Amino acid sequence: MKLSFNKLGVCCSLLVLGGGAGFWVSRHLQTSPTIVETPQVYSGGIPRIVSPPIQQNSSENVNFIAQAVQKVGPAVVRIDASRELTSSLPEKFTQPFFRRFFGEDNSAVPHRVERGTGSGFILSSDGRLMTNAHVVEGSETVKVTLKDGQIYQGKVIGVDPITDVAVLKIEATDLPVVTMGNAEALTPGEWAIAIGNPLGLDNTVTVGIISAIDRSSSQVGVPDKRVRFIQTDAAINPGNSGGPLLNSQGEVIGINTAIRADAQGLGFAIPIETAQRIANQLFVKGKADHPYLGIHMVNLSPESKEAINSQEELGFRITEDEGVLIVKVIPNSPADKAGLQQGDTIVKVKEKDVANSLQVQEQVEISEIGQALAVEIIRNGKTEVVEVKLGIFPESEPES
Repeated sequence: MKLSFNKLGVCCSLLVLGGGAGFWVSRHLQTSPTIVETPQVYSGGIPRIVSPPIQQNSSENVNFIAQAVQKVGPAVVRIDASRELTSSLPEKFTQPFFRRFFGEDNSAVPHRVERGTGSGFILSSDGRLMTNAHVVEGSETVKVTLKDGQIYQGKVIGVDPITDVAVLKIEATDLPVVTMGNAEALTPGEWAIAIGNPLGLDNTVTVGIISAIDRSSSQVGVPDKRVRFIQTDAAINPGNSGGPLLNSQGEVIGINTAIRADAQGLGFAIPIETAQRIANQLFVKGKADHPYLGIHMVNLSPESKEAINSQEELGFRITEDEGVLIVKVIPNSPADKAGLQQGDTIVKVKEKDVANSLQVQEQVEISEIGQALAVEIIRNGKTEVVEVKLGIFPESEPES
């Protein structure tokens, strides 16, 4: 049995963010026909039917989806970003012949520029915006186009690759803004509406349902992200990234962020509560700090227990059939300093039972940096509680 270790603090992206193939999902709302009783007029004892004049009422065509779009659409923007690609100079350009033309620093060699388009939405009337990190990463300024055609130069205030959230600022006033909803109260089966600029088609609206909630980053295919995703079948295509996912009331419940390249009808969004928490940090200090424990974990089961105990090189044996096993402690990490050890089995975090590594990670993520985290473990058959003072997630994980 080959074990797959889930850990806190590893980057390994397997998902095409804002790219890949997407599929349009159409929904046709049907309304019951209205039965109108027409008056009968008698003439000479022979009845005849008189049809009333047809009343044209355009409001009958405006369903809840159209109302949501009318409410939020003006606050959804198109973001055009460009960044220079740095790559090593081909060997031939280092030869004396080419130096005669390009100089010793090769500054005259043409630069390669990558351009991309994404979406975003306006948070405040004075020009604060939110989008995905991968839409603007590597760019200091971007072009922001409003629905009414106005174009602004946007400044990238902060980018957080760990949650794929970024914030921008444009110099404007009296802008339309979105209304925030509540992603924590979502139920699979609810309506979901996506607005964005897929494939260069501005202000595109797609509709579907909330397919699932609390999808882990590992399930989605991006284990380096620290997000529990919303899954939807509303069509999300390249260019939708950074746009809002709405509920039936036209409230933002998430940021459309990713589609699996090998999937049909699967889209994912960052819950708005997570996005707002990160955005607030980015606006204040230009970066987001994440709490860090510093362990590698694996979920225990009778099968994984047997496989682990068969590997003598690990240097320990376990007796538990469930819980979260620590298979590695990062040197000099908060976990190491607190005394957590390889072979410990985590059963509770902050007095809450944990059945898998995702629940451990979730408790860490919602905790404060510097806060003492109570971790209940089983070590050599005995139960202990270890207090771990959480640190700041490092930009690169220390080597063993």
